[in-house]
Parts: sequence; structure tokens; C-alpha cells
Amino acid sequence: MTNEKNSVKEKFFAVNNENWGNKWGFRDSEFILNQDRTVSMTGDRYELCGFDMPDFIPYVEEMLEMKIEVDDVLEEVEDKPVQEANINKAFVDAIKSEFPDDRFSFGAEERLMHSQGQTTDEVYKVVFAKLDRATDMVFYIESEDEAQKLIKLALEHDVCLIPYGGGTSVSNALQVPEIEDRMVVAVDTRRMDAILSIDEENRRVVVEAGITGSVLEELLEAKGLTVGHEPDSIELSTLGGWISTNASGMKKNRYGNIEDIVENVTMITPNGIVEQIEPITRASIGVSPRNILIGSEGNFGIITKATLKVYALPEASDFNSALFHDWETGVAFMYELSKTGAVPASARLMDNAQFRFGQALNAKATGLKVWVKKLEKFVVLNVKKFDPYKMVVTSFKLEGSRDEVAFQQKTIKRLTKKYNGMIGGSENGKKGYNLTFAIAYIRDFMTRYHIVGETMETSVPWSKINEVCDAARDRLTELHKKHNIPGKPYLSYRVPQIYHTGVCIYFMFAINVKGISNPIEVFTSMEHAMRDAIMENGGSISHHHGVGKLRKDFMKGTISPASIDWLKKIKTSHDPKNIFGVRNNIFAD
Repeated sequence: MTNEKNSVKEKFFAVNNENWGNKWGFRDSEFILNQDRTVSMTGDRYELCGFDMPDFIPYVEEMLEMKIEVDDVLEEVEDKPVQEANINKAFVDAIKSEFPDDRFSFGAEERLMHSQGQTTDEVYKVVFAKLDRATDMVFYIESEDEAQKLIKLALEHDVCLIPYGGGTSVSNALQVPEIEDRMVVAVDTRRMDAILSIDEENRRVVVEAGITGSVLEELLEAKGLTVGHEPDSIELSTLGGWISTNASGMKKNRYGNIEDIVENVTMITPNGIVEQIEPITRASIGVSPRNILIGSEGNFGIITKATLKVYALPEASDFNSALFHDWETGVAFMYELSKTGAVPASARLMDNAQFRFGQALNAKATGLKVWVKKLEKFVVLNVKKFDPYKMVVTSFKLEGSRDEVAFQQKTIKRLTKKYNGMIGGSENGKKGYNLTFAIAYIRDFMTRYHIVGETMETSVPWSKINEVCDAARDRLTELHKKHNIPGKPYLSYRVPQIYHTGVCIYFMFAINVKGISNPIEVFTSMEHAMRDAIMENGGSISHHHGVGKLRKDFMKGTISPASIDWLKKIKTSHDPKNIFGVRNNIFAD
């Protein structure tokens, strides 16, 4: 058992050292601008690696009406400033007497990394300026017993604990609250990354909460199994993070969102262990603790493990794609697809701006491919009469039995023909699907060249899709002009998830902040106002990123005052000293 734990720790440290830490992703992967103004991606993890992209910069310059200079960059702060730790001596002495030295750290780099997520304002402050506040200590739990012991000491010495998983939060959920004057300890769960048991007959798996999605799938795949939850952040995000934010994955049409996958959750709180005694297939037991723990955002305790549904690896897997003449036609296609009973594991619609962006990430065609590309372009534009500035694209990932996949392919082709579209094929569908994993790196790359961008998502009824998209665009345009920002604002959107009653819309937006004296303050105020416009026109506060502190102002327009009061009373009864004082969601005030 000791050797097994040591191997887990070694694996954890190896993975941890591979990560950028303050920026997104892995150290061997980043976009770079070459002297000839082509863009390339380092490493070999992603399909975008290993070739030059000549159309990337021209696309950005056209969309933002700006000029990008190779040598005009923001310089990263090398010695990142971190304020002196606020030490509760009695607590630290107790920790040192109760735990081995490798369980905790006061190192500035580790404290800083555990004090931020991946919102644009957090990353910008850490990389180019100074983060407002850092945690005072980082603690690495390795078992439920250690979690209980740590919470007991925090209660005894009045210390604030903030659970930490993969650090991929995009809601400011990991920020240390400004009003917190106690010692703050980030509790890193990633050493708890084991599969505890697999019940193949009942198709269940019990997993520790610190495991990342990619490791979970790798271990299950070796046994011919999958959970099927595949968010964009699967390489870095953890099971505990998925549960605490009520996450969604790209293949939810087949496997469900996290609330459909989880059958039981264990959380250690200041008042004891909250869980069902056993996982339940489906039962009428009153208010289920599982339902309260999903979306809890670190406010109640530390999630240590969960029971998940598990599936056999699909018999067949394939991709496809289709072009449509405009956004409205693409939406109509998706609406009819949602009613067929033949929806692929993943079905995604991208607007014209995102379609053109995907094209800008291609390598320059050479040899025979030049003629193939010319022929394809001729057919699309001259034969099929697609407008390059209006056309949109859908991409699909299909999983299941051979019969299921064949039926879904047949349905896609039938509906594409009905809506005067054009099948784009599996290669384009695969590229569109896999692009998601690399695209997050672009935010950090563009920031170096004075372009600040972010993503936001919402859920919206079918009838409100265009209203919400128009409202977001109008508000962004209005604020861009108000703040006298140079060039044009960038906005694109896609529908990555479809439901019976509506869809998820995922926005990407950016502005050129060169010459703006307070770029992050301006940008975050614009983002807040855009979300306000989205909600005014029928959108939700969030589809899968959670609330954190970034969207806390919108909660009063989301649930009733009595609901807020009820949740606060649950919090007070289980954590009267506010040991878990992260203050996310309604607990921000």
C-alpha cells in the first residue's frame, strides 16, 4: 500500500510539473507567432501541433480591425509578487505535529497557483501584474481520514479552507475573498486520484474526487469501460470539480451531464460526513443529499469520492460534419435533429465567425492538396452557392452500436439534404471536435499581443436563441464604442449542446486593449454587462461553468428569496464558523 501511495504522489508531482501553473494547460503546448507572421503550436499533444498556420493572424486582424506586430508584446512578470502569508501559529504547529512534511507547503509559487482559476482577469493579473490575494498555505490531502483531521484542526483554530481540484474554474470560484482575515488554506485533492472499486455487473465505479478526467478514462479504457464525461477541460479538471460546478461534457447526449452520471457523493463537512449510505439506482427518499452537493462550489466541505455510472466502450465510433447556408438554417436543422431520437453523442453548430476561425487554423495546402482544396472551394461556393460570410458548420461525434451509429449518420444526411446543406465528412467533423481541446491556449497567446478575450455560456429556450445572440452582440458593440476601444470587438458563438426545451450557447469574445489604461477593469465590466443582456433576453446565468464570484450578482434573479434563505440556513447549520469560507454563489455576501 505504501508503494502504491508513493507511486500516486510521484505521478501527481510529475503531472503538476508538466502544467503551466498560472496559465492554461501544459508547458510543452503553446501558440507562438513566427517572424514570417505564421502561427504554430509547440509540442505534439494536439492535432494543431507541428505545422504553420498562415491565415491565423490575417483572420484576427480582419475581425478586430487591428495590426499585430511580432515584437510588440506584453512581457510576463518573472518574479511574481505574493504577499506575506498570514500565519495562524497554533494551527501550523498542530499541522506539523499531525502530518508528514510533504502534505503542506508555504512556497510562494504553490500558494499563487492555488489562489486562481482560469478566468481572464485572474490569469492577466498573475502573468502581467499582481494577484490581489493569495492563500497562506497549500495542503495536499491523501485520504478521507486526513480530510477529517484537517477540518477538525481548522475548526479548533478558526482557519478558512478552500477546496482545490484542477484549477480550471472560470468563475473566480478559487479567489480568496477580500473580506477574509483568517489564515486561508487551499486543500488540493489531486493526490486522491484512485479508482476504489469497479462493479461491472451493476455498471458502477467508485472514484476518488481528485482524479482528472483523462486519467479516469485512461484507467477505465484499459478495462473496456468509460464514464463518457468529456468536458473541454478533461485533461486538467477533476471529478470533484465537475460535481461542485454541476458540469457538462461534450458527449452528454449519450452519457448525460454530471448530475445524470453521479449516483452518490461523499463530502466531509465540519459537521460530519454527508452522503447516501449506498448508491441508489433510483429511489424516493425525500430530499437527496446528492442533489445538494452537486453545484456546491466549495461552500460546504470537501468532496472526497463519488459513485459513477460506467459503460462498456462503444462498439462503433465515428464523426461527421455538415455545412448550411446561414445561422437560422443551422438552428432549424438542430431543432429538428433534437426531435428525431437519433442525436449523436455530440452535436455542435458553429456560426460563420467560428467556422472561418477554424479555417484560419489550417496548414497551407501543398502538392495535390492544393488542387483538392481548390476543387472543394469551387464546389462549395460556385456549385452549392454558399456565401463564405454567412455559411455555418455543424460537427458530430457518434458513439454506440454499429446500428445506432449507422442510423444517426443516415438521419444527419437526410436532414442535411432537407435543409439544403452539404455533408462535410468525418475528417472535418473530427477536426471540429478535437479543436476544442487546443483552443483554450489561444486566449493566453492573444493576450501577449494586447488582445483580451474570454468565453461565456448560457442555456436558452429554442425560441430565444437569436434574441440572446443579438443581445450579446448589441451590448458588446455598445460598450466597445462607449469605452472608445480601438478597432472592432470580436464575437462568435456556437451551440454545443441541444436539449428537449432549448440549447446551450457558448460565446467567444475579445477586444484590442492596446492603449487602454485599465484593460482588465474595462473588460470585466463589459463581460458583466453582456451577461446582464443575455439574462434579460431569456438566457440563464450559466450552463456548466457555475457561478462562483463572477456571476454572484445574478443569483437574485435566478432563485427566489426563500430559496436563498433556505440554502444559507443549511450552510449555517453544517458550518456555523464558516470554515469553508470561499463565499461562492449566494454565500458571497
